[in-house]
Amino acid sequence: MNKYYLTAIVALGTIFYTTVPSWAQLRMYNPISLPSSNEVEDVLSEQDIPTGEGGFARDYYVYLEKDVQVAIDLMSDDFDPLVTLIAADGSKIGENDDGPDGTNNSLLFTRINESGNYIIRVRAFGEASGGKFKLRVT
Repeated sequence: MNKYYLTAIVALGTIFYTTVPSWAQLRMYNPISLPSSNEVEDVLSEQDIPTGEGGFARDYYVYLEKDVQVAIDLMSDDFDPLVTLIAADGSKIGENDDGPDGTNNSLLFTRINESGNYIIRVRAFGEASGGKFKLRVT
């Protein structure tokens, strides 16, 4: 059962009631901001988002400009990385499992059609639990 706090707002003698999600619900999904360097070394673990397919995912948000060609490079020696670019409305822009260099590392190229915030999802292919990885956006 969802728990909400009841908040009363009084304005000009009229009382309005609204519900506000509890703290746990607010923290449930909170993508990590990609640093200004557009590069991060991190760890994918069982503490991240369950994919429903036996693995886990870690999300980063980044602002991308319209008409920019983007390369998203995801590398790991610990697991077979899979990278997905997701638009603000939840639609999948692109996904890559294995890059062109013959390794299991992922390399996704795409052109951005609309300026805005995007999600870069890092996950392991299949049911692998994860490990260390490096993500770079250029």
